[in-house]
Amino acid sequence: MLNDPRSHGLWEKTAAEPPVTSPLEGAVSADVVIVGGGYTGLSSALHLAEAGSRVVLLEAKEIGFGGAGRNVGLINAGMWVMPDDLPGVLGPVHGERLLELLGNAPKLVMELIDRHGIACELERNGTLHCAVGADGLKEIENRAAQWSARGAPVKLLDAAETARRIGSDAYTGSLLDMRAGTLQPLAYARGLAHAAVKSGVAIHTSSPVIATEQNGSRWTVKTAKGEVSADWIIVATDAYSTGPFEQVRNEQVYLPYFNFATVPLGHNLRQSILPGREGAWDTKEILSSFRMDQAGRLVFGSVGALRNTGLAVHKGWAKRALKRLFPIIGDVEFECEWYGQIGMTDNALPRFHKFAPGVIGFSGYNGRGIAPGTVFGRTLAEQILGRLTEADLPLPLTSPTEPSFRALKELWYEAGAQVAHFADARF
Repeated sequence: MLNDPRSHGLWEKTAAEPPVTSPLEGAVSADVVIVGGGYTGLSSALHLAEAGSRVVLLEAKEIGFGGAGRNVGLINAGMWVMPDDLPGVLGPVHGERLLELLGNAPKLVMELIDRHGIACELERNGTLHCAVGADGLKEIENRAAQWSARGAPVKLLDAAETARRIGSDAYTGSLLDMRAGTLQPLAYARGLAHAAVKSGVAIHTSSPVIATEQNGSRWTVKTAKGEVSADWIIVATDAYSTGPFEQVRNEQVYLPYFNFATVPLGHNLRQSILPGREGAWDTKEILSSFRMDQAGRLVFGSVGALRNTGLAVHKGWAKRALKRLFPIIGDVEFECEWYGQIGMTDNALPRFHKFAPGVIGFSGYNGRGIAPGTVFGRTLAEQILGRLTEADLPLPLTSPTEPSFRALKELWYEAGAQVAHFADARF
């Protein structure tokens, strides 16, 4: 996208084409106008249209341009925060609601894929949270116990079973979560867009919102060449927000994350490395993630930005780390490389905002966008349709607030990842 091969990498190379769209021109009317063409916006649009609402979706760039088209493709349940800690952070009501909603969120993703026939390389074999050392093992033991107490289908695997599933003896154990899986993230976003268009949604790309104004009980959302009048605005721009809703971006600290995709591995390697096609990531503070795509490419990622000196540093580290993790792989060649920005909130949890009467949105997915974005999109639709009240939502109402030293933290994350990867060839 935008002639930048490092923006969406492998995902743009292998995803099916999006629906044909065009910029907004002229004045149109709708029940709901959605700003943002990622998982939240597309899920909201689809669920609203299926219920009979007239929906216009405005995307500043292209479908899946932000985090939806750049992420690893892990369909995770829950958030980074430990399950037992959520009620303490959000209160017992919202904490338990959020746990239940996000624990079941991968199921909704898979149901939508099945119902709409979305070709996005879906794998339903779970994910592996891999323990590094004794501290990592303790972390996943606690997480396993807390999810198991809530009836989740998770299982703690020992080092031997972890090695068999991953093809490496690097880990002291792992947590298998059978609710989860992997997919091709941009293909999923484009598939949702096709389903939304088929259901009657009008999608306009290359249509950044430049202003909004209230006219009685309705809103007017303006772009360079057009405007939409609607009763409701859904703000679904998240960490890539610009324009009138840039405050959503400003309440999050950017954490850069890169991925490299190998050339397709040979048959023997594919039988040895992740033979069950689980998605995996580890417990290190500067974590690594790895998964296979359908063609047998190993996608390997970590914290950092592939720009300036970071490109050489992270690429060199990735080659060394992969060789140490999977000695049988030898000297790997990368077919694609790309990176994006994860929006991190102060408490590592998402937010619900009401920007004004009739203007609502969820944001702050902290690297867990696929399942939460999909289920939060449905939640926003249900609120607008009158099936949920604000009191029924899984998150309390909060106002966007900018964290202290945001810009300095972002510089530190990018520079710190370079220093760590330059100094450490281990994984």
